[in-house]
Amino acid sequence: MAPVRPLAGLRVASGGRGHASDYARSLLASLGAESDSPCDDEADEHPALAWRRSGLMALTGRAGGAARMCPVPLTSCADGALAALAALGDGLRAAPGSGATLMGVRARFAGLARQGATSPGGTCRLLACGDGHIAINLARPDDWTMVPAWLEYDGDADWAARVAELPAALLLERARLLGLAAAVSAAPTPRSWLELKLHGTPKAPRPRCANAERPLVVDLSSLWAGPLCGQLLRELGAHVVKVESSARPDGARRGPAAFFDLLNAGKASVQLDLASPAGRDQLRQLLDRADIVIEASRPRALRQMGIDAEIWLSGRRGRSWLSITGHGRQGDAAEWVAFGDDAGVGAGLSELMHRATGERLICGDAIGDPLTGLHAALAAWASWRAGGGHLLALSLDAVLRHCVSFGAPRSDDALHDRHARWTRVAKSRRNIAPAPLCFAPQSRARPLGADTAAVLSDLGLRAA
Repeated sequence: MAPVRPLAGLRVASGGRGHASDYARSLLASLGAESDSPCDDEADEHPALAWRRSGLMALTGRAGGAARMCPVPLTSCADGALAALAALGDGLRAAPGSGATLMGVRARFAGLARQGATSPGGTCRLLACGDGHIAINLARPDDWTMVPAWLEYDGDADWAARVAELPAALLLERARLLGLAAAVSAAPTPRSWLELKLHGTPKAPRPRCANAERPLVVDLSSLWAGPLCGQLLRELGAHVVKVESSARPDGARRGPAAFFDLLNAGKASVQLDLASPAGRDQLRQLLDRADIVIEASRPRALRQMGIDAEIWLSGRRGRSWLSITGHGRQGDAAEWVAFGDDAGVGAGLSELMHRATGERLICGDAIGDPLTGLHAALAAWASWRAGGGHLLALSLDAVLRHCVSFGAPRSDDALHDRHARWTRVAKSRRNIAPAPLCFAPQSRARPLGADTAAVLSDLGLRAA
């Protein structure tokens, strides 16, 4: 079956020269768009300077040791994804380095620092196991209660020592069965960044600016990747409604507050009791009014509430459904959990860092989340511009593997040479300030549920 290319026949301006511009053109080409030829006088920022400017270099390395360079241009991928998005719509300030800045913004707000084989946020650990290394991310309070079952021990012994006794494949299988986020450190393998299927009926292609037909986005996601996607769509002109469960609000509300505000200010806040039939009915009614849905749930969880993406897409012309998962929507992988740090290990970043530096390191801070949020916004807006009708599936694993494979050195000698050269470039500047954000931060996000009554009333929906 031929791939769906929603932007086929569209020509866009994306004419810079360098890693970021090359990546932007590759993303647009994968969606069917044609880009301008590179401009000789518009050079992108060097990937090494972008890595340092983003703050990710300061977050990578052993505590008390040297800050480490990433030998693949991840921050250039972020800048390229943002440039591709800006080429499709108005409202974003896609200055050089703006995409890279988003990758380090949480750590700046939270005051995080590098911790070697432990993530800056402290929840993910890269541990030696019987035949390699495995990352285990115990990000949720309940995750720790599963460790004895994961390792089949009584909880009194040194759990890291127990990990060292067991093979990686067994540890990974058990973690996935228990719903824990885990990944084995291995060499990177490429993967497509987006699965795109035409399930509904598109409308006519829409103009670059959303003012004439402002889409309603219902954002069911939480934490980082999905909310960032929704905020980027809001900056492009969409009306975004953030929906949270009364029982389990967005965990990012617990702080840092400035980070939550950055990703959610300007969105309407709706709180629903999704444990009740009335609350689930309200959600279905709200989704029925939406033009774009953003969700980061396992498909089975939504189907248990009577919500099916494929059926929703067929209900009205021009809709777009964006699904963000850890590993994908199909088969067993649809049930596997992932967060940004462990996804980075699984995509090969820790293996590359080990080959380049000799150290086992976690790279950056939850690095899969902002990269996936940027790519998700591009996919959603491309679908909207093309008239909708698409099921758009992105995973942290797929986006990271795609980015890690972009411009990666093909041999260990080339990897060592690049790491040394880029480290010298990064250190060639004494002072380097963060690049501006691609959107203007609002003052505060709305309190939980502040707009529930107004949103339901404005859309003509029934109150509980």
